[in-house]
Amino acid sequence: MAHRYYDLPSLTVLTAVEVFEASARHLSLELAASELHVTSGEINRQIKVIEDELGVPLFVRPGTGVVLTSAGKDFYTELASIFSKASDVVTTIKRGGRSRMSRLPPPMRSRRSG
Repeated sequence: MAHRYYDLPSLTVLTAVEVFEASARHLSLELAASELHVTSGEINRQIKVIEDELGVPLFVRPGTGVVLTSAGKDFYTELASIFSKASDVVTTIKRGGRSRMSRLPPPMRSRRSG
């Protein structure tokens, strides 16, 4: 059985990552739902998927709002950086430019040794 190159969750969970990022950026599940054109119930379901995958809560829900936990803050900080870089590369490519990323060597065939 082949091992995954990156230690990333399934595509189902990766979809939930987008939901988490929008929710964390807005600090509002309702605003995230509006941005992503889904229901608040779907946002809650996706957040639960990613929290279950990670094994830690990402939000605390005191009253009507949401607050990021320490793990949620760490995760959001990294995701925001990654999403921003990916967005910059896509914009550059769409404008016909070459991405700085295109100068990197091809990835190794396997992260495992042996």
